[in-house]
Amino acid sequence: MRDLKNKLTSGKNTKNIKSRRGKSFGYQVLGFGSGGPQFSGLADFLVIAGGGGGGGNQDNGGGGGAGGYRASFNSEASGGGGSSETSLTLSKGTEYTITVGAGGAGGTSNSAVAGSGVDSSITGSDITNIVSVGGGGGAGLTASGADGGSGGGEGSDNSPSAGSGTANQGFGGGSSTPSSGSGGGGAGEAGKSGGANGGDGGDGVASTISGSSVVRAGGGGGGAIRGGVVFGGAGGAGGGGRGGNLHTDPGVAGTANTGGGGGGAGDSGGQSSANGSAGGSGVVILRVPTSEYSGTTSGSPSVSTSGTDTIMVFNSSGSYTP
Repeated sequence: MRDLKNKLTSGKNTKNIKSRRGKSFGYQVLGFGSGGPQFSGLADFLVIAGGGGGGGNQDNGGGGGAGGYRASFNSEASGGGGSSETSLTLSKGTEYTITVGAGGAGGTSNSAVAGSGVDSSITGSDITNIVSVGGGGGAGLTASGADGGSGGGEGSDNSPSAGSGTANQGFGGGSSTPSSGSGGGGAGEAGKSGGANGGDGGDGVASTISGSSVVRAGGGGGGAIRGGVVFGGAGGAGGGGRGGNLHTDPGVAGTANTGGGGGGAGDSGGQSSANGSAGGSGVVILRVPTSEYSGTTSGSPSVSTSGTDTIMVFNSSGSYTP
């Protein structure tokens, strides 16, 4: 574990926050005669919600917004331009519930917004819960993109507006044009506006909490007007799905366990099957000192080590008890 220098953020609830001043590698610095290391309970986290579905169904839907992104590890920035959060302090013997949100369903109507992603969280009786907001669904032709962790993109032509992101979790969707839908917002940047092609989804944010650098929470690309003329927008880096081009070249779903937004539907060519694509499910990662890892989990997280730490990756809901 790293040595943070008491990086508290003014105005935030600090019930579950303790300074790491005088702590190193997860151990509390002890006085003479203390008898050995004590349990610190310090845990770093990454919590990403499910991504929003792409808009549909027949004409140029907006891309789904990425799931909300919150993180504490290695001073990496949270989504939406926010600063890194302070590590959790967990109590020995207390069960902490891990909830991993599902991705939103793809849109099936020009006049409606696609499904938004489901929140992901870490909750416990003695901490201030960490909750990331599900990504906003992309808009159909005449709907508005939904607000979320990151906002859903606009559909083409008559779509009133893109969805907004949540502060310190993600960005809003882009603006559309008469010929193509806009990209959904990502954890690292806003969705791109549509133009000659569908708008690209906003890129996600890289994290090394799992031991190597991985980008997650990219927005979905916007759908395009017609095959061979313009093309669906690219999914944002970090699991965002590409936008559709025609009913024969549908959009791509957000990647599972990245919180990526789904791609918006392309022009249907008179068909009714050009629906938007689903958002990707979220993920929750906990990183604790190996000397303090209890091995008491549910939900079958994958467990690995990096340096002096143990890493639990929850691709589905479960729990951890220190």
